[in-house]
Amino acid sequence: MGKTKPSKQTETKLKRIRQLSGENSGMKFKWLMPHINKDSLIGCFNELDGSKAVGVDGQTKEEYRTNLEENIENLIEKMKKMAYRPAPVREVLIPKEGQQCKFRPLGISNFEDKLVQLMMSKILEAIFEPLFRDCSHGFRPNRSCHTAIKALNNHLHSNQCEVVIDVDLENFFGTIDHELLIKALRVKIEDDRFIRYIIRMLKAGVLSDGELKITEEGAPQGNIVSPILSNIFAQYAFDRWFEEVIQPKTRMPVKCIRYCDDIVICCRYRSDAKDILKALRDRLQKVSLKLNVAKTKLVDFSQTSFRKGQGQETFDFLGFSFYLAWSVGGNVTVKLKTSRKRLRSKLRKVKDWIKVNRHKEKLKPLWITFRLKLRGHGRYYGVSHNIEGVRRFYHEAVRIFFKWINRRSQRKSLTWEQFNKFIQIYPAPGAKVYQSLF
Repeated sequence: MGKTKPSKQTETKLKRIRQLSGENSGMKFKWLMPHINKDSLIGCFNELDGSKAVGVDGQTKEEYRTNLEENIENLIEKMKKMAYRPAPVREVLIPKEGQQCKFRPLGISNFEDKLVQLMMSKILEAIFEPLFRDCSHGFRPNRSCHTAIKALNNHLHSNQCEVVIDVDLENFFGTIDHELLIKALRVKIEDDRFIRYIIRMLKAGVLSDGELKITEEGAPQGNIVSPILSNIFAQYAFDRWFEEVIQPKTRMPVKCIRYCDDIVICCRYRSDAKDILKALRDRLQKVSLKLNVAKTKLVDFSQTSFRKGQGQETFDFLGFSFYLAWSVGGNVTVKLKTSRKRLRSKLRKVKDWIKVNRHKEKLKPLWITFRLKLRGHGRYYGVSHNIEGVRRFYHEAVRIFFKWINRRSQRKSLTWEQFNKFIQIYPAPGAKVYQSLF
């Protein structure tokens, strides 16, 4: 079949694009389609996870591998002739975190479409990543939920913050304006064929319950290229506007931290916060985004008020609740813990999982899988100040596990003493700090 691993040519070319874009923010790229070639697509093939769900054509990675080089050569030939058309994505509804009976749509693309999406996302990232603002943490190299949480925590500890604007956008991915997005892309891209393929991806449609829905707006979640497109749009719609228009006008410096559509803005003065919120409403309307008025709020986070015993408000960000508390030394400090909403949601998932799987395996393999779930929770929520929150989850989750395995049958049931002896041999993971915020 010939070589199945790409050379380092693709990596070198992308690195060069990134360098040029970073050195000259006004530079436009005219010849991008040649980067989508046999070498780069084979590299993308090797990267893609073959265990992921299949698209509308049902083709798996292993089936595509059978005639890999021929398939890729045919794909490239179609793309050169502008004959390649992405298939509609297959819609799958995923339960929303912490919201019963509410779902978010996930779009599953055909395997061949994923190859093109992955290479296009690499090209877009190379061009736009050097231009993204420091406030942005979602879907970026060397950035994550934890870097966003750390940036917010550090700012609250190091600066006087009286009011936090807790921003909630309504259906961000589903309402991205295609024309405005293409306008943002054309700031750096002059390759019309590349732009046309992006448009085809956006307008490929969604197959839901056998019915084809035309997509006139939005970027389907689950599409590999959607995260970078959402960041490019957010850079145009929000980040640059906030930095260039809002920050110069405030009485004191304000800080914004954004992870995708999760946004918080820290302000010294309430008057600044009110002005920003008003300007934000107007800005979002201009870029065809919607503010969730019911969930967007001004949070009183004044340490002065807290010292006077006037109570406090809290706000949630990326699964954590931020709040004010007294330190051991008698000073007011900022702390965080797993949010109640997220804790309930995670425990509900544990319950749903053990109810479904308790009859499928014996106790030991079931417990081993369960411990992996506990570790996954601990690795995300195990941050400074939140050890007790992780311990609480572990305790409640183990209690749920014990309760439901004892509903299998009387013969298979265990007393609490017997279960304790078992977990002494195979202990649950201990709570610890995986991510220091300082």
